[in-house]
Amino acid sequence: MARQPRWHSTLATAVEEACLAVRLYNDPQEARSFEGFVVHMHLAWLYLLHAEFTRDGKDFRYRDPRNSRRFLKIDGEPKNWELERCCREKWPESSNPVRANVEFFIALRNKIEHRYTRVQESLALALAGHSQALLLNFENELTSTFDTKYSLATRLRFPVFIGTFTQPGEDTLRTLHDKLPAPLKKFIANYHTSLESEVEQDQRFALRLRVTLDLANRGPADLAIKFTRIEDLTEEQRKVLEEVGKTGLVIHRERLRNVKGLNEYSPQQVVDKVNSEIPYTFNRGHATSAWKLHKIRPETGDPHPERTTEQYCVWDERHGDYGYTEAWVKKLIRECSTREGFKNFIGREPPEHYVKPPPPWAKPNT
Repeated sequence: MARQPRWHSTLATAVEEACLAVRLYNDPQEARSFEGFVVHMHLAWLYLLHAEFTRDGKDFRYRDPRNSRRFLKIDGEPKNWELERCCREKWPESSNPVRANVEFFIALRNKIEHRYTRVQESLALALAGHSQALLLNFENELTSTFDTKYSLATRLRFPVFIGTFTQPGEDTLRTLHDKLPAPLKKFIANYHTSLESEVEQDQRFALRLRVTLDLANRGPADLAIKFTRIEDLTEEQRKVLEEVGKTGLVIHRERLRNVKGLNEYSPQQVVDKVNSEIPYTFNRGHATSAWKLHKIRPETGDPHPERTTEQYCVWDERHGDYGYTEAWVKKLIRECSTREGFKNFIGREPPEHYVKPPPPWAKPNT
């Protein structure tokens, strides 16, 4: 038998830690289940990144600041990078949503470890989307960086639960959510506020799902829940889905976006609003350059006009055009308020602000 690589045992430990984290999370009898999930997912991520660094030949030991040829040691062993340091090395950009998600749980662990035992259930509810994203990000990093044979899919099971499928259940969860202590609510709110809006809205930071419960006839080999993309369905299946929904499936679409016109702006309205707020002339050409450069919508004539960055732009199918959101307008104003920002965001130097002369019939100011 071939000898296992040096990183293999570290990777195996990462997988076991992740599985233990999920088992604790899904155990309703465990008094500190959420704390256990946070602690063991912390370790899972740490071992996963250490395994990556070992495989790639990256030294993750701390050097002695007094002698760079030596390493700092703890109990005779070299001191390795902690998870926060590993994240900065793995994702240098602080705006990376996966890094933001992991760092959120690092900060949260420091807050909740050995504290807030009474509100474990409320905390798990409030951060369910963040927890799901933490696990899915781990699975993606694990399988994409190493191999699909290490996937957690064959080790974990979808939990049986009641959740909000009944009105009393929904009311109970809302009550639990309100029981979070003020310091935790403030911590969560402050962390979200510190993020760029596109990071905060990214599914890799906090997963948001809408699930419709439906009963389905199934054979012995069928999965209780199946995730599929709309493009993988047959034409007949797509028609059924559009009419009544495909029974028994949770559809993960690439996806047909929101087409409502509420609180959306036309291209000219965007230009007018931005023009009124920045010290430079902003015209339709600049607006077009912005959405093209930052890829918030497809080019005109694209077969999939609905594939937009929904936070900033949505496709109006009935009218065959696009609406731009308040978030996009604010981003344009923020980025284009300085000469350097305008140049970086639009891709060209800003022209000086042009002030229209008053019409001939206007009365002069006195």
